[in-house]
Amino acid sequence: MRVTRGVKLAAGTALLALAVAACGGGGGDSKESGSAGAQPVRVQIAEPQNDLIPGNTAETSGSEVVSALFIGLMSYDDNKKPVNRIAESIESTDQVNWTIKIKDGYTWHDGTPVTAQNFVDAWNFTAYGPNLQQNNYFYSVVKGYDEMNPADPDGEEGPKEAPEPSAKTLSGLNVVDDKTFTVELTHPFSGFPTMLGYVAFYPLPKAAFGADGKLTADYGANPIGNGPFKMSKPYKRGTDQTIDLARNDSFKEGQAKVDAVQFKIYTDLNTAYNDLRAGNLDIMDQLPAEAIGGAKAEFGDRYIEQPSSGVGWIGFNVKTGASYSKNPELRKAISMSIDRKTITETVFSGTRVPADDQISPVVAGYRKGACGEACTYDPAKAKELWDANGGKDVKTINLNYNADGGHKEWIEALANNLRTNLQVEVQAKPYEKFADILNDLEKGKVPGGFRMAWIMDYPSPENYLRPIFATGGSSNYVKYSNKEFDELLKKGDSAATFDEGLKYYQQADDIALRDLAYVPIYFYTTNGAYSTHVKNIKIDPFEHIDLFNVERA
Repeated sequence: MRVTRGVKLAAGTALLALAVAACGGGGGDSKESGSAGAQPVRVQIAEPQNDLIPGNTAETSGSEVVSALFIGLMSYDDNKKPVNRIAESIESTDQVNWTIKIKDGYTWHDGTPVTAQNFVDAWNFTAYGPNLQQNNYFYSVVKGYDEMNPADPDGEEGPKEAPEPSAKTLSGLNVVDDKTFTVELTHPFSGFPTMLGYVAFYPLPKAAFGADGKLTADYGANPIGNGPFKMSKPYKRGTDQTIDLARNDSFKEGQAKVDAVQFKIYTDLNTAYNDLRAGNLDIMDQLPAEAIGGAKAEFGDRYIEQPSSGVGWIGFNVKTGASYSKNPELRKAISMSIDRKTITETVFSGTRVPADDQISPVVAGYRKGACGEACTYDPAKAKELWDANGGKDVKTINLNYNADGGHKEWIEALANNLRTNLQVEVQAKPYEKFADILNDLEKGKVPGGFRMAWIMDYPSPENYLRPIFATGGSSNYVKYSNKEFDELLKKGDSAATFDEGLKYYQQADDIALRDLAYVPIYFYTTNGAYSTHVKNIKIDPFEHIDLFNVERA
């Protein structure tokens, strides 16, 4: 999942040095409530990129909200292991054909029961190319996906340019009864159940769809979910500075401990942090980089520092980017010019770790030093490699980043590395919002390099590879394509055991590290804090706050 917010995962870098009064949604002492008369727990997020639809939510801020409104077949325990949630069972004898049974008693916020048909309807909607859902690609493993997402004539994936689909539903999905449906995959995939806790696989209620099979016009602003919280008023993206939720008192798993949650949207982490210190905000799950050094002393037991699953990158569009974006040797020279150790120790007060793999250390499959020479700081070799591959002809390197994530300081530090070590002009260019740079990336309009990060959707090394590097991957903004890489992923999927599959995933990882379309910079640590108004705050490795168990202090 793309990391959006503040120093949150990838956002986690030094804050913008903008004045506190400058941009920030939600400053001041909020009296608004998520349910009538209730003082809400106030949580900092950035503006979601899209409306609140699970299949179209692929960044952390939107996911935080959607995950409070919806639940899926699976969830993950404290050890990052998948456990059944709505699912009663998920079974297969051949890893291709799966039978999924769901439990009784789960209902939608409108009181109707959650059924197998709700999952099939949601999955078909997300998988249908013309619906342009960001999580569409996760269904590529299900039989019938290609018919719903035909490639365009030049071989590029993309529903906007592709021919009309020959099917509107996945042939691999079949409803057996109200509590049972079956899934047929395109190839054996032992890790399929692990995926099913991700937001892309959440169900949608019958009320979400109009007579034409499309979502109703207002559903994304006021979704009916099946989770522990429900909307207390519609959210108008781009206008509203808060997203207000109330407790769902009919939730099968019990009632949340607070009456209401208010997500407060900020465009500047400094503003959010000052609100937290003043008691006008209750929870931040990533702090501004410059605040980390003193936050532990200031917040004491209310400061949270723990491992995260996030990886921070600099990406380069290898098809339409500048010359240095297209040349793997120049990308390697850029990587070797970056002093990751100093950046993580100085900018982040030692709360980030220099990245040496595309896979996070919190996931099985990570290998210390996997990136090798390419991620080792060596200015002399970097300059030699740069010059030998046409780097002297490069006039300017552009580094684009989202300003609402607190990335200015580390991007500027990285830019200084490149200026000094490669003797090239570097321009750091901020976008006001993460949503804005994502929209331009999807259109291929971001020149040069760009800051990006990933936090796992589900605990598998495959999740750090397929969405990001596979041909047509949902977050493959670098337009990378390698047939050998794609085939290795399929071999990993089809392996009889996890260890055997891991071998193939790591081989695919080696190809991604060799080509460096995304250059790994650092691994994240969660650095959060909370106000005196709340207690029992827990943040999981997916960077989601456990809002169900938050309590008023």
